[in-house]
Amino acid sequence: MTEARAMRDPRGRSVSLEAERWEHIISGHPELRDNQADIVRAVESPSEVLAGRAPDEDWFYLAEAGPSRWLKVVVVFDRAGSGRIITAFGRRRKP
Repeated sequence: MTEARAMRDPRGRSVSLEAERWEHIISGHPELRDNQADIVRAVESPSEVLAGRAPDEDWFYLAEAGPSRWLKVVVVFDRAGSGRIITAFGRRRKP
């Protein structure tokens, strides 16, 4: 991936996946290299969305996607409501 990917979450908010963040994801989780479409799908059509640890953070979960039972995608939103994916990884279960 050489340029940003743009998508919308179920609430209509714009979310981007920047090339730098994609490199971060696959350097820490190389098993996700072939799962970029699942990461986008987790944001656009998640199985579940939970509030993150920070007030501006949401956790998007997609069941049975990626290399594990759950794919978790962490998105941080700015004050204008635009978000950016900061990381993604597989989880055997939701927290």
